[in-house]
Amino acid sequence: LKKSTKYLFSGCTHVLRKTLQGEMTMLWANAIIGIIQLIIAIILAVVALYIGFSVLSRITRGIDEEKELAKGNVAVGIVIAAVFFAIALVVQSGISGISVGISTALSVGLFSADGITAIVVAFVQLILGIILAVGAIYLALWILDKLTKGLHEFEEIRKGNVAVALEMAGVIVATAVIIQSGVIGITTALL
Repeated sequence: LKKSTKYLFSGCTHVLRKTLQGEMTMLWANAIIGIIQLIIAIILAVVALYIGFSVLSRITRGIDEEKELAKGNVAVGIVIAAVFFAIALVVQSGISGISVGISTALSVGLFSADGITAIVVAFVQLILGIILAVGAIYLALWILDKLTKGLHEFEEIRKGNVAVALEMAGVIVATAVIIQSGVIGITTALL
């Protein structure tokens, strides 16, 4: 009985050790995947913010944002912050989609046709989300400009009108929240 208990305990210890080694390997693999996703997220966020700032320069009709910020124009700062926040909302949803795509690819085989398709679809979904966000923000600001005929928003922002900047920031953020739900819907439908 003593000998069989010793063998049983030894066998259980061996199985437990192998299980723990497998779990540690899986933990390291998950950690590496998480780091890769973080690096991708940082790169995409920087690119998206750069694109957003470039497009904002075209939308603001002649306002030199950098000079206005250097002068302390709070209204311009509010609008720029709203655009950055809006883009961050959409990119966050897209990064979530990329995480789902990578997880799907890992479960079906990273380099299999289905795995590659999942990753490509996730990136296309993110790029589409960014394009839709920038386009929708531009459209929303254009509509706002048409609705408020007596008020020239961009001229007011150049003058430092914080109330108008807050109005535009609200439109920008509200548009991004709506686009974010669409990006999440695309992720759900495609992946």
